[in-house]
Amino acid sequence: MTRRHGYALLAALCALVLAVSAAIYVGVGFDDGHKTETFTGNRASRNQAAPASTGTWVGAWSAAPVGGEPGTETNGLAGRSVRNVVHTGTGGTSARITLSNLYGQQPLTITHASLAVAAAANNPAAAADTMRRLTFGGTPSVVIQPGQQVLSDVVRVTVPPDTDVLVTTYSPTPSGPVTFHPQARQISYTAEGDRTEDVTGEPYTTQTMYWRYLTALDVLSNESDGTVVVVGDSLTDGVTSTVGANRRWTDVLSQRMREAAGSDDVPRYSVVNQGISGNQILANGLGRPAENPSGLSRFQRDVLGRTGVRAVVIDLGVNDILRNPGQVNPATIIDGQRKLVAQAHARGLRVVGATLMPFQGHRGYRDDREAVREAVNAQIRAGRVYDAYVDFDEALRDPYNPRRLRSDYDSGDHLHPSDKGYARMAEVFDLKSLKGAAPAEL
Repeated sequence: MTRRHGYALLAALCALVLAVSAAIYVGVGFDDGHKTETFTGNRASRNQAAPASTGTWVGAWSAAPVGGEPGTETNGLAGRSVRNVVHTGTGGTSARITLSNLYGQQPLTITHASLAVAAAANNPAAAADTMRRLTFGGTPSVVIQPGQQVLSDVVRVTVPPDTDVLVTTYSPTPSGPVTFHPQARQISYTAEGDRTEDVTGEPYTTQTMYWRYLTALDVLSNESDGTVVVVGDSLTDGVTSTVGANRRWTDVLSQRMREAAGSDDVPRYSVVNQGISGNQILANGLGRPAENPSGLSRFQRDVLGRTGVRAVVIDLGVNDILRNPGQVNPATIIDGQRKLVAQAHARGLRVVGATLMPFQGHRGYRDDREAVREAVNAQIRAGRVYDAYVDFDEALRDPYNPRRLRSDYDSGDHLHPSDKGYARMAEVFDLKSLKGAAPAEL
């Protein structure tokens, strides 16, 4: 080979390397989150690339869809931006959301959606440089058919643990009933017009105690290896807890899990809340699809369908006792609980159950109903229902009258705990009981 031919070959190789490098760069489409594009008078980061960081997809927050929002039967929330405020249980480097039209009676068109970290707690303003436009299959708009849900594309954004996140949607056209979660215990906001990527929060002048359309926020996390899904009724939903303070018992449990991360025999799990006020194991609410669907009918979607689920906590049964006109057979409730456990075991998931707390003094109390509660708890304590159990009954009952809540744990209605009572529920939960998979046979 001559020297001239050698130089030619070397030049060709260099050109090939440069061409391959350029192709790789274009194919990856790397975006560090700083590229911006003007939209509705604001600037927001666009990021459709898959996250470069590693980790595990887990649930940072969730809420079960409950029904169709009253007053939205015809127009839905057409022409308004809905800014949901949700609180993260774990942090991550990327995020995605789930939107639901479960109770809609016609297609729901979302033309724009966004996600941002809140500038402060209970505030509709976005923290600097955190606003991200959400896409669905690479486009900013999506049509969700009645009874369906949709998962957004991933956006790269640092989501801290124990912080508020703003998820905003805009629908320009009537969509019928708005799928919502009424007992949010959190203030969210709406604004007139498309203010999806507004970072100031100033247009969001209308407050609401509902979560609308949004049912999940997932994050790519390096601090969690999976998700604990807690399914329950109003006691899990956090009814009577302080609004905007994140004092549901699951919030406190999440904090304990983060603090114990790395401890022996304590798994690194996030915690998400799938409580519905008034929920029963066995009976659905009215409507089609059923509003306030039973634990059995919603378990596949609301529990097994959550991202990264590794363990399940069940706190259901009180409403099956309270809402029956006659005395319900305790064996019926226990059978329902066992069916939930069987569904989880079929997925290899460990299940921790809760004893049913006392409610003497509540308007629904009767001695025969108390007998049912005690019979159910006896079976739980005997190890005949769950893989492990947490004894909320023993932890919160009045030691001088075990049929009642202890006064400082009682919100005042003799059924729902105070903030102190909710904290006590989380404090007595054995974090080690969440470790492991389902046994071969219960």
